[in-house]
Amino acid sequence: MAVMASAAMMLGSAGPLAAQDGPFAAEVSADYDSHLEDLFVHFHQNPELSYLESNTAARMAVELRAAGLDVTEGVGGTGVVGMLENGDGPLILLRADMDGLPVPEKSGLPYASTATQVGQDGKEYPVMHACGHDVHITSLVGTARRLAAMKDQWSGTLMFIVQPAEERVGGAKAMMADGLYDRFGKPDYALAFHVTSLMETGKLSAAEGIQYSSSDSLDIMVPGIGAHGAAPHMGRDPVYIASQIVVALQSIVSREIMPLSPAVITVGSFQAGSKHNIISDRADLQVTVRSNDEDTRAQLLSTIERVAVNVGRTHGLPDDKLPTVTHIAGTPVTNNDPDLARRLNGTMAATFGEDTFQPFQQTTMGAEDFAYFVTREQGVPGYYFAVGGTPPEAFEAAANGGPPVPSHHSPLFKVSPRESVTLGTQAMIAAVLELAGAE
Repeated sequence: MAVMASAAMMLGSAGPLAAQDGPFAAEVSADYDSHLEDLFVHFHQNPELSYLESNTAARMAVELRAAGLDVTEGVGGTGVVGMLENGDGPLILLRADMDGLPVPEKSGLPYASTATQVGQDGKEYPVMHACGHDVHITSLVGTARRLAAMKDQWSGTLMFIVQPAEERVGGAKAMMADGLYDRFGKPDYALAFHVTSLMETGKLSAAEGIQYSSSDSLDIMVPGIGAHGAAPHMGRDPVYIASQIVVALQSIVSREIMPLSPAVITVGSFQAGSKHNIISDRADLQVTVRSNDEDTRAQLLSTIERVAVNVGRTHGLPDDKLPTVTHIAGTPVTNNDPDLARRLNGTMAATFGEDTFQPFQQTTMGAEDFAYFVTREQGVPGYYFAVGGTPPEAFEAAANGGPPVPSHHSPLFKVSPRESVTLGTQAMIAAVLELAGAE
C-alpha cells in the first residue's frame, strides 16, 4: 500500500523493526526518563474515582497546555479536550480514560497507591489504578509532546480527549452529550488503546471488527412482605424470591439466546435482611449484562425484566409490589471500523514487525465506552488497539507453577509502565502519521 510505505519512510524505517528499536524509540524513551516516568508515578499514586477526577483532569490540562495545545476543561464533567492544529488535513481524535477504581492496592509496588476518596454515595473508598488508565493518560501526554515537536511530518488537527468515568461506562456519553463534536468538530478518525496484563510487553493487537462487548448495569429491586422467620407463611420472602430470580436469569442465556451469540448475565451483588429470624421486606440485586451485538443486547435487557417481574408474580406478590428493573448505565459494542483496522493493522505490522503485532483474540467480555465516540449513528471510523503490559518471564513463571498474572480490577494488578507507555506512544504516533502524514 502506497500510503503505508510513505508512513514507514517518515517513521525512519526501511523495514519492520522491533518495538524497542522502532520509530522514535530514542526520543520517546528519553522523554519517559526525563518526564513521563515521574508523571506516571504521580498518576498511579493519586488515582480518583469515576466522575470525581478533578485533580487528574487539572494535571492533564497543565501537561497538554505545556505541550502547546489549546485546552478546554470541564467537558462532560471533568473531561479535558486539547486541540493541536497544523494546517489542512484530517481531524483525528486520540482518547485516554483517566478514572481509577474503588480497590485497595496490594501489588507490592514501591509506588503503590494508598489513596482514599469519598465517592458520590458519600462513602470513603480506597482507590487504585487497577486497570491501567494511568498508562493511558501518561502515554497521551507523551504522544502530544512528540507530535507537537513533529509538525513537519503531519498535517491536520488532533483532538486529544481526556475522558472521565470509563469504569462506569458513562464518561464518553457525557462528553458527547456536552456537545463534543459540535464544539470541537466531528473527527475523521478516532483512536484509542488499552494496556492489558493478559498480553506480553512489546506486543500490539487489534481486531478488524468487534474489540469489546457491550455492557449494561442493572439494579433489580425485589419487594417482599416482612414477617417473623418462624412464620414465613405470614409474609413473602424477598430473599427466596430474589434467589429464584438469580437462577432464572441464567436460563435466558442457556435457553433463549441463540447458542452462537455470546452472552453473559452476572449477579454481582445480593443485599437483603438484617437478622437471622427476620424476613425482610426487600432484596436488591446488582447485575452486569454482556453481549457482542446490539440485537442480543436488546433481547437480554427485555427478557431480564420479564423474568424478574414474573418470578415475583409467581410467588404471589401483588401487582403493586412486583420487582422493578432499573437500567443504571450501559455502553454499546465497541467495533473497529474494518477498513481502518486493516489499514492501521498493516501499518503496525510494517512499522514494528510481525513479531510485535499479533492477531486479536477476544478472551473476555470486557466493555469500553469508547463506543460512544464511534457509533454507527456518529459515522466516525474507530480504531482501538491493545498494548501488552506483562513481561514474558511473568507468564513463564505462572506456567511453571509460580504466581498467576493478576487480572484487571484485581488489588494485585500491575503492568510494566515503561514498556507500556513507550510502545503505546510509538503506536499512536505511527497511526497518526499513517492517517495524516505529510506527502
